[in-house]
Amino acid sequence: MGSGFAANTFKEEQLRYPRVRQAYAEKEEGMKALLKQYGIRTNEVQLYLRGFKHEQQLEVWAKNRSDSQYQRIKTYDMCRTSGALGPKRKQGDGQIPEGYYHLSYFNPASNFHLSLKVNYPNRSDQILGQAGSLGGDIFVHGACVTIGCIPITDDKIKELYLLCVEAKNNGQPKIPITLFPAKLGNDVYSNLLAGQPNPKVKELWIDLKAGYDHFNVNKTLPTISFLDNGRHRIQ
Repeated sequence: MGSGFAANTFKEEQLRYPRVRQAYAEKEEGMKALLKQYGIRTNEVQLYLRGFKHEQQLEVWAKNRSDSQYQRIKTYDMCRTSGALGPKRKQGDGQIPEGYYHLSYFNPASNFHLSLKVNYPNRSDQILGQAGSLGGDIFVHGACVTIGCIPITDDKIKELYLLCVEAKNNGQPKIPITLFPAKLGNDVYSNLLAGQPNPKVKELWIDLKAGYDHFNVNKTLPTISFLDNGRHRIQ
């Protein structure tokens, strides 16, 4: 027989933590107003994040669960970056990853106020990176320090964390986040390829460009498949 008690929702579990409660107290009203401005209902919101290393920006795209197309609702500045353009390939290289990821863990008691874990290394990273020493613990987080992470300050992470809690609570199983070297307009993309001597990095950027263009044209997420050689199939 069942106990008669319903399981707590993800949001209810998160609200057990003081920093999450504080974030809701400070940011919930503004978050709901932001979504309403774009015709998005809080109990329907689904998210997609895009990070651009060169521009030091993190874009937030959202839609209702029943909508087909995403709308950009917010752009956060990365407070600080580390490393150079190009992917993360080993622990301790100081690189912010590049590739197709999703948020895999919510940390409501982070050393950096609140944080959202990026599922680095993905399948491509595992194939192309330094075996046994890929590193991990890549987060979007508060504060303004980083070695390979994406800090957006304590104030901004409160709002983003709430948005992500709402999306997950609405049943979005994985919130995708794509990390790009830069905004891959044709001129920038051509210059990046021309200045990059590593053929494996060029191939990654070619695959990222395909997903970048698909989303910019359609405002829908492409289907990403990881291939055995570390490349991607984008459909």
